[in-house]
Order: sequence, then structure tokens, then C-alpha cells
Amino acid sequence: MQVLADVINYHDWRYYVLSDPIINDYDYDNLYKRLQALEAKHPLLMPADSPTHRVAYGLTEAFITVAHSLPMLSLENSYNAADLVDFERKLKELTGEEKLTYVIEPKFDGASIALIYENDVLVRAATRGNGVEGDDITNNARVMRSIPLKAAFSKYGIYKVELRGEVIIEKTVFEQMNRRREDQNLLLRRQGKKELDLFKNARNTASGALRVKDAREVAARGLEAFVYQMGYAIDKNGKNLLGINFRSHHENIELLAGLGFKTPGIEKTITQGIENVISFCLEWEEKRDSFNYEIDGMVIKADDLQIQESAGYTAHHPRWAIAYKFKARVATTLLLGVDYQVGRTGAVTPVARLEPVALSGVTISNVSLHNEEFIREKNLRIGDTITVERAGDVIPYITGSLPEKRRGDEQEIVFPSQCPSCGEALIKPEEESVWRCINLECPAQFEEKLIHFVSKDAMDIAGMGESIISRFIEQGFLSALPDIYRLQGEAILALDGWKQKSVDNLLAGIESSKKQPSSRLLVGLGIRHVGTTMAKMLAAQADSLLDFQNWTWEALTSIDDVGPKVATSIMEFFHNEGNIHTLRELESLGLNLKREERSKSGTVLAGKTFLFTGKLLKMTREEAERLVEENGGKNISAVSTNLNYLVAGEKAGSKLAKAQKLDSISILTEDEFLAMIVKDNG
Repeated sequence: MQVLADVINYHDWRYYVLSDPIINDYDYDNLYKRLQALEAKHPLLMPADSPTHRVAYGLTEAFITVAHSLPMLSLENSYNAADLVDFERKLKELTGEEKLTYVIEPKFDGASIALIYENDVLVRAATRGNGVEGDDITNNARVMRSIPLKAAFSKYGIYKVELRGEVIIEKTVFEQMNRRREDQNLLLRRQGKKELDLFKNARNTASGALRVKDAREVAARGLEAFVYQMGYAIDKNGKNLLGINFRSHHENIELLAGLGFKTPGIEKTITQGIENVISFCLEWEEKRDSFNYEIDGMVIKADDLQIQESAGYTAHHPRWAIAYKFKARVATTLLLGVDYQVGRTGAVTPVARLEPVALSGVTISNVSLHNEEFIREKNLRIGDTITVERAGDVIPYITGSLPEKRRGDEQEIVFPSQCPSCGEALIKPEEESVWRCINLECPAQFEEKLIHFVSKDAMDIAGMGESIISRFIEQGFLSALPDIYRLQGEAILALDGWKQKSVDNLLAGIESSKKQPSSRLLVGLGIRHVGTTMAKMLAAQADSLLDFQNWTWEALTSIDDVGPKVATSIMEFFHNEGNIHTLRELESLGLNLKREERSKSGTVLAGKTFLFTGKLLKMTREEAERLVEENGGKNISAVSTNLNYLVAGEKAGSKLAKAQKLDSISILTEDEFLAMIVKDNG
């Protein structure tokens, strides 16, 4: 059985690593099926590195955060020959060496990973994350054929090793993926169903695939892992072998290639100084399109591991390596017109329509213009000849216009004052650069607003998920927010897949939501800067939510924790006639807009203010805030001198750091918070 597994692993290596198969698919499949049959008959004899282990079934419910053994640092960037000359000067000063040998490798445009092998077996794979911690993606890594499940590190005295690498998608594979998706969309279009988005670029597709919960989907994405570094290598006694048994980077790469790993492929060792490094980088900048994978530069490393150790690290990057970034690719084309897209939050984004132009293997016909200020800053007019580059070789970006090529018939770009979707007046606060539509019934925002409205933190309508909302909109059941409360059971039951019980459950959930407190409705309306805590505070201030249409800006800012941004958002929302009309309709349909009376079971927290941050383990954030209110306390939404207690759960972030700087704030653990209530209630 082990011999058969070794044969299949060898053919996997030939196909996925070397791209040089020596067996046809039919014969390979027969070998694979034979191994599956043997393993089913003798499961106790199944080899640890069996290729059948790559088939991962089921879902990964959540990705666990794991710490890297060594930080995964970034690289210092260089953009010209002078930067590389300066890099060598500093390296010589740090190490005292005059003759330096370098290894140059492609800088892949993908997603970084760390692989750990122990006793020759792959035991963990993780994303880069923040460089200190990443997501455990071992299950997904196992289905990547270019990552060996077992490698003979013990042959070299290595017991445990961490490897650094990059997950990428070959250019032709990426193009095939989009062609398959276009074929799928053709079928979906015929069926009247929602089409799938095309993959934007290979880098984001690879990065996103690493965190897909279904490993079978990962396997279908055609991911490849290139290994470019040994992070550490130790023997059974914990002795570090790098720089001792293994003295150079290029020898380590050769060792990894010999063990079956996919290595960079165009690496070059240069011993004659930085001038030849520069020549090699410039050579590859000219011919990077000929490489099968997206690369956005070259990485230069000191080859000698002892020199690497001597040079050391900053908090950000190793001092013995640098990235030479290729210049952004630029093209010129014509700006034919500007369209205006309304996003799910109401933000209106201008999008330039271009005469299609090829750039970095992609045809570009539309580019975001971001906002009105961007258009003015770049001095853009319809009919202009403009320059386009791909920022980081990924995102198309207009760098400017060429006024000298104007003919005189170019037109000024006038930003609309009304929403291009619903016609309502657009709003732009003074401190912001984005124009927004705040109309609840704006068609462009409608689906996303409905999804938010029924969510758990808002009206909490059980059984009404995203797919159901999308389908009801397509069927014409939902064209305005109040339509949720006009849904007819007979019409829903006539749809495929619906049974009487599921219809009854949905309608019961909708009816039950009418009893939700007015603060929940306020959250569901999606007013900017108004979250759960702020909504509760506001709902307790007025007899009815409709009263806010008569409040002044000064009255709103007089409420604790209601600052200028929140007050402005509330004023804009409640001075929109369409929004008031929607609220009146919801009230007529039985929803609660009245003042929220707070029930208190105690007064032990009276006069005390609380804020929760991080992950609580014994209760939800909402339950904790309710405990505060029931015991006479008050929840506030931000760290300030008005805050008495910050309750910090797991992975508390910036709020904790800010609170620690204020002596007036007491910081509690979750248990200490609960003890306050239990102790004081005696």
C-alpha cells in the first residue's frame, strides 16, 4: 500500500510541481481507485502521506487564530537602482563584509502562508494574518497538490521546520476559471437567476480561496504554493540547524525542490555585486509578461545565512533582503463618459467609461473615479485622453489627463445633485468627500437595507435570510420596506420549495417582530453612526421616533454621547419626507415606534456608565448591556471622560488602549463585571 501511495505521490509531483506528467489521466485514475479500495479494506495500514488524505469533506466552521513561530515580516521596497545601491551599502556596514552573494527570486503577487512539518509530516498551515498571528488553514492546504503531505526532512537531520511561501494561481488557470464562470452565467441568465461575479484578479482570488470554508471549493480553484524560505529548522534536541548544517539560502531552496516542493523557478545566484543584481531586475521587468504567474517585482536576499543573522531585523523587515518593485504599467485611452453608481450604504461613486485598453493582461473599460474631489484634482473632462495604471498591478487607477491633447470639444464633468437611482436630493456632510442618498426606498440600496432590517441585531425576523429576500424581490413581493409586513402566505406557498409549515413560521416571525422595541427599529433603519447602544439611548429620549423630525441639531447634541456626526445623520434622516412616509406606514402596519421604557430589577449600577469591548465568553454583548440597564446603569458608545467602566473581553483592541490612558476609567474583566452585580445585589 505504501509503494502504491509513493507512486501516486510521484505522479502528483510530476504533474503539479514540475508540470511534466509522464502518465495519462486514465492510468492515474486507476492507480488512485486501487489505493482507495486497499485503504477501505485495510484502514489501519493507510500510509500517513496517502494522496487520498487530500480529499477534505465537509466544512471548516471557523478558522482558529494561531501564532507564528517567528514573525512573518514585510519587505523593504525599492523602486530604482539607487535604492539597491544604498541597500548594499547598509548591508556591508552592518556585516563588515565587502564581497556579498545574493539570490534573486520573483516577487509573487499572491497570498503568503507558513507551513510546519514535524517528523516529516505536514502538521499545520497558516495565513500570514497580521504577521504575528494568522488563520489555521491546514485543512485547505492539504488539498493543494503542490504542498507535500510528507517530506523527508529527517534525511537531513531536521525534526521540525517552518517554511514560508506564496499561494498563487497561474495566469492561464485564472482565465479558465472566468471562462467557466461566464458559461455558468449564461445558464443562470436563461433561468432568470442572479449571475455570479467574475473573479477580479488572480491575487485576490487566491487570497480569498485560502479562507473558503469548504475545502472542496479550495481544491477547485487551482491554487499552487511556491516555497521560498526556511523560517527555522531544528533537530530532535531543539538545536537550530540554519546557518550551521545549512549555510546558504540557495542550498536550502535546492533542498526543498529535491523534497518535492515547488520553488520560485527563476531564482538566480549573483556573486559579482549589486550592479549585476540591478541588470537582472531590469531584464525581468521587461519580460515579466512572459512568466506564467503574476509578479510585481524581484526579491533580493543575502545568500549566506550567517550574514542574514548578522544583519538582523527591524520591527518591520529583515535588513538582509529587499524587494525591487517593478514600475506600474501605464496605458493611455479616452474618457468616454461617467456613470454614477449607488452603493449599499447610499454612497454615490462616479465610474469612468473608457475606450477599452489592454493593460497587464486585462482589458480595462471602467475605472472608479472615487468622488467629486478626485475628478477636480485630476482635472478630468469627458473626451480627455487620460493615463491609466494598475496600482500594485491589480487595481486600475487614473493617474491624470493630458490637457495638451484636448481638441476643444471636451465637456466638464458635473456631479449630480440628485440620486441617479431614486431622484432624491444627495447629502454630503462638510467633513466628508462622498455624496450619499439617504432615502430608505432607494432601489439601488433596497436589497441590502432589507437584509440589514431583518438581521438579528435589528428586527430579528427568523427565517428571512438573504436568499429569500433576493427571491421575493425578483418575484415582485418586495418593492418597499413596509412590504415585508404585507406578504401573503398564498403567494409564497405558490413558489417552488415552500411548504405550509415554512410559510407559517416565516409569517409568525414577521408578526412577532412587530413587538420589537423602538430601538430595534431604529437600528434596522440603518442610520449612519447609529448602532445598538446609540439606538437604545435615542429611543428613550422621545415619545415616538417620529418626534425626531422636530428636534433641532442643538437638542440632539445635548444628549450624552451624541456628537456632531451622529446628530447630523439623525437630522438628515428625519428631515427626508420619504423616510417619514415609510415610518408612518410601518406604524400603521403595527410596528412599535413608541418610547422604550426601561425595566430595572435593581439600582446597584445607578449613575454608572459602561462600555464593552472585545469578545465576551459568558454572554453576548447585547445581554451584557441589558444587565447594565436592568440594574440602573447606562451604556455609552465610546471611550471618553464620561465613561466609568470599560469591560474588556478577549482580543480587546483600540478602545482598551484608549481607556488605559485615562485614569478616570476602571477596566474590568467579564467576571469582575458580573461580580459587581452579584455582590451588590447581595
